[in-house]
Amino acid sequence: MDELIDERELSKLRWRCRRGLLENDLFIERFFSRYSSHLTHKQAQGLLALMDLSDNDLLDLFLARQQPQGDLLSDEVVDVLRQLREAR
Repeated sequence: MDELIDERELSKLRWRCRRGLLENDLFIERFFSRYSSHLTHKQAQGLLALMDLSDNDLLDLFLARQQPQGDLLSDEVVDVLRQLREAR
C-alpha cells in the first residue's frame, strides 16, 4: 500500500493545483473534499502530472472529452482522473 501524504505535502499540493479556470477549480476542490484525508503519494504524483496541462486540456480530460495519452497514460494519472470525474 502506498504511504499517505502528510499535512505539509497536502498544503503544497493544494497550492500547486490552483487553476485559472473556475470549472477546473470546482473539480479539484471536490476531489480534495472527498479524498484529502487519505491521499497517497501515487495519487499526488498523478494529480501533479495533470497540473502540467493547460486549463482547457485539463477540463477536456475532466469532462471525458479526451483520454490521457503519451506521458499521461500512467496508472497514477488514470486513477486520479477517475476520482476527479467521480467527484462531480
